Amino acid sequence: MPGKRLISIEGIAKRYPRKGEGELTIFEDLWLSIDRGEFVCIIGHSGCGKTTVLNILAGLDTPSEGVVIVDGKEISGPSLDRAVIFQGHALLPWMSVLGNVAYAVAARHRDWPKAKVREHAMRFIDLVGLGPAANRKPSELSGGMKQRVGIARALSLEPKTLLMDEPFSALDALTRGTLQDEVRRICVSSDQTVLMITHDVDEAIYLADKIVLMTNGPDAHVAEIVKNTLPRDRVRNDLHRMPGYYDLRNHLMDFLVTRSATFKDELAAGLPYDFRSPPVVVPIVTKEGAEPAPVDAKGDRVAS
Repeated sequence: MPGKRLISIEGIAKRYPRKGEGELTIFEDLWLSIDRGEFVCIIGHSGCGKTTVLNILAGLDTPSEGVVIVDGKEISGPSLDRAVIFQGHALLPWMSVLGNVAYAVAARHRDWPKAKVREHAMRFIDLVGLGPAANRKPSELSGGMKQRVGIARALSLEPKTLLMDEPFSALDALTRGTLQDEVRRICVSSDQTVLMITHDVDEAIYLADKIVLMTNGPDAHVAEIVKNTLPRDRVRNDLHRMPGYYDLRNHLMDFLVTRSATFKDELAAGLPYDFRSPPVVVPIVTKEGAEPAPVDAKGDRVAS
């Protein structure tokens, strides 16, 4: 179960110079904390800076303002403690499945003999169901199998944090669902800390413990952090039968369709808002025959 804080993103911003027009602010004043063992998804429209946030956390980019603290230390570059799974598989084409994973293991454990590296790599290749394909090259694998190799390679590092940038978006629906099941099984069983970027509301509901909602860019912010109230041992085929599922899904969809674009208008209207502590929203389960859920001045439901 999630516990002590591992990651603290503190007031980061990302700006780019524009010739003769000052700077373009992608996002600013972004605050977010992630506990150990917590699975967090960030959702927002293209252009809000989701991938940039992930790259900053990975140490592949630097913020224009603010800092990112991981395990009590400010990050200053890439680290094997923060493994990344990209949207593309990013495999070395001349190496086999085993070679790709073993390459990462050898980089992590430079003093290990080859036999130990191979044994460790095979453990994670087997974990994602690719043992029989260990000697195949990437050109001999399907898209889903390639992504499994990327997952095995990242997990073989035994990182403190797993960073995933829409890793399933290019896959067909059946393969995507299978890999979501595998990732959830592995991460929950090992209490892996995960930050994942996604456009898929249903993917976020299935995988995440909490869902971070970003407003439209440029000048994007974190508007809400939504707590997933569904049981942590949830099963995909039962999601739609669980109390609270439709409240949660409707809340996320309403934000993406409407409020992500109107949030700036809410700020311009002078409504109080603390970016250091964006509201944690718990979508309300409305049972048949119960009193209607309370709403705020704008007509939005609020947690009691």
